Amino acid sequence: MANATLTIDLGALSDNWRSLDAASGEGVETGAVVKANAYGLGLARVARSLSETGVRSFFVAEVQEGVALRRALGDGPQIFVFSGHMDGDTDAIRKFDLVPLLNSIEQMTRHFEALSGSPFGVQLDTGMNRLGLEPAEWDAARRIVLGQGPKLVMSHLACADEPDDPMNARQLQAFHDMTDGIDAPRSLAATGGILLGSDYHFDMTRPGVGLYGGLPFADAKPVVHLRVPIIQTRDVAPGEAVGYGASWLADEPARIATVQAGYADGLIRLMGDRTVMFAGDIPCPLAGRVSMDMLTVDITHLDEVPDHLVMLGTQQGVDDLADAARTIGYEILTSLGSRYDRSYI
Repeated sequence: MANATLTIDLGALSDNWRSLDAASGEGVETGAVVKANAYGLGLARVARSLSETGVRSFFVAEVQEGVALRRALGDGPQIFVFSGHMDGDTDAIRKFDLVPLLNSIEQMTRHFEALSGSPFGVQLDTGMNRLGLEPAEWDAARRIVLGQGPKLVMSHLACADEPDDPMNARQLQAFHDMTDGIDAPRSLAATGGILLGSDYHFDMTRPGVGLYGGLPFADAKPVVHLRVPIIQTRDVAPGEAVGYGASWLADEPARIATVQAGYADGLIRLMGDRTVMFAGDIPCPLAGRVSMDMLTVDITHLDEVPDHLVMLGTQQGVDDLADAARTIGYEILTSLGSRYDRSYI
């Protein structure tokens, strides 16, 4: 029996980048965030497609991701590393021409002593309190850092997916206060920041989740399609239960399909019977709990039993599943499992 098939639409991915590039405006470079194995969709294939589309600056979470990306892309594109220059990273940064985004005085000391003259960027903390130099640290280091010619000075918005949150304006002002007048490219906006408008764009934007079809980019084309085979069907009498915990009871004669995917494949257990799968355009509700390798689905209303059902596609995106599982689309994307047969179009 065939495995579930995860299809990644590279054409839709490229179209989403082009749309976000257009939204970033003229004179602004649009990069791409491909951390976490390109949000779970396959670093090499995704990055090569984006490179062919026109991306020249990529962002990863840590150095080993940068190494894998350089091997996939070869020389040329800039590869920025969010975690900066960690202890033990020096040789890889040098060998694979990576650009660490330095987050602390300690990282700056390490980089300038070990790789003097090597490219770097700087990350500033404008209020998220996660990574980057605090304003007082930046004031102390600013002259020395700018004298070394950073490739990028950046910060990260905490609430960009909530356009009306006053935190956005506070961080924007803090970024201006820390960077206005410097002679280095600046970046503040990821996907949500791009959609906040041109005040947030500066010299470079760095879309991530919007490339892959996720919110807050509501106009994104769906990139991920998940088709799951039916293993078995059975008729269930009124009063009979389905699945672990007997949590679903038939109140009338029902036909139940058992399909080949579960929480081990990234279909989060919490979504339970709050979501649906699709037979063509017809929704079919889950019946009972998500188990490790299987889902049970009510297909009583179908005229014919299909050979598969669709979990992700044009009818239902990653954020729909995320809502059912009380999480976010990022977690759905990055959890999609290794057992799927992956196909790229």
